[in-house]
Amino acid sequence: MYTLFVEEHFDAAHYLREYHGKCENLHGHRFKVVVRLQAANLDETGLAYDFALVKKYLREILSSFDHTCLNDVEPFDKIAPSCENIAATVYNRLLPKFRNSPAALSSVEVQESPTSGAAYCP
Repeated sequence: MYTLFVEEHFDAAHYLREYHGKCENLHGHRFKVVVRLQAANLDETGLAYDFALVKKYLREILSSFDHTCLNDVEPFDKIAPSCENIAATVYNRLLPKFRNSPAALSSVEVQESPTSGAAYCP
C-alpha cells in the first residue's frame, strides 16, 4: 500500500464562539492542510496518483477560505471554524474527486500552528 500526501496552506482569521478564552477573540493563522491518499498499485508511469491533480483539487477548496474571516464563510457561519471542523469540511469536499479513482482519500490534517492541529479520517 502506498500513502501519498500533498500539503498546502491558507491564511485566515477566525474566532471560536463559546470558547471562553483568548481564542474567542478574532485572530489569524497560516493554516497548513495535509491531504493523504492511499493506493494499492502504481500506474504505468510508476505513480499511485498525480500530485498535480490533488494540489489542484485542494487549492480550489482552500481558495474560498484564503484571506477571509472563516466565521463569515459557509459552513463556518453555522459551525465552529476549529481545526477539527476545517479538516472534516475539506475532507468531505475532496471526497467526490476520488470516488472512481485508483487512490482513496485517507485523511485531511489541519494545523493552525507548528505544534497544534487536528486530522479527520473517517
